[in-house]
Amino acid sequence: MSKSSKSVAKPKAAVPQKKKRKSDDYKGRIKPIWCPGCGDYGVLNAMIKSFADLEIDPNNLAIATGIGCSSRLPGFIKCYGFHSAHGRALPVAAGIKLGNPRLTVVAAGGDGDGLSIGMGHFPHICRRNMDITYILMDNRIYGLTKGQTSPTTRQGFTTKTSPDGVVEPSINPVEMAITFGASFVARGYSAEQKELQKMITEAIEHPGFSLVHVITPCVTFGKGSGFDYFKDLVKPLPEGFDRSDRRAALEAAWELLPIYTGVMYQVEREEYVSQIQSFGAARGRELDDECPDIDVERIISRFS
Repeated sequence: MSKSSKSVAKPKAAVPQKKKRKSDDYKGRIKPIWCPGCGDYGVLNAMIKSFADLEIDPNNLAIATGIGCSSRLPGFIKCYGFHSAHGRALPVAAGIKLGNPRLTVVAAGGDGDGLSIGMGHFPHICRRNMDITYILMDNRIYGLTKGQTSPTTRQGFTTKTSPDGVVEPSINPVEMAITFGASFVARGYSAEQKELQKMITEAIEHPGFSLVHVITPCVTFGKGSGFDYFKDLVKPLPEGFDRSDRRAALEAAWELLPIYTGVMYQVEREEYVSQIQSFGAARGRELDDECPDIDVERIISRFS
């Protein structure tokens, strides 16, 4: 090589940048068909933004719902969706998580679905502390069946099934979840999407059962209990609130006015599936690194 010649360094190969997921990556093929202005739109938007922030692979996301307006969610999100029977969102979600613990599992439904026919499953999913996020959309009415009294309809409110006003006091799902032993309990408001998105993100990241109770006004059958009713009643938890204090969490949940929003309670407690795996490991059975190769078609053919 002559003195005048110079060695030319080869350009380094460009490292491909991982494409950041966006909200559009989680939109399903079916467009939402809720009433214009329904609070469920706010919940849906907060959910898909949370999924994008967490970089969740849609192939590793499973959403189970029951029956009701809000339970149509799986059709509007790119995921593995299971639109189950009335009140059965939680047991279906539990089955999915037990079958494949690697999945991010979300259960979703309304106040009627989860706190009436589905109420029997609620205490047990809380106490087991299975790593499932439960988005409970509370519009205080049976919207899908045209406006009957639900378990959370406020006392005195008139509906088609209570024309003289509701006699019973309403159920408080936040209070119940804390009492039943849930390790993460939050309350959000569908009109406050940024705050709700943050709550859902924290709930999914929490290693255990998480309840996100969302005030989700019904604009069609919840007249007198819509966004105008809630806008001056919903307030964030006081600054410096200790979310690890169970008594303080219960007191905040008991407070009727204002209606506090935020993460009310969070503690670390061993997750259910990890406990099961520990029992199995003690007996020489550990979870495989990869899912076993199962002939699903053969299984289905046995029941067809």
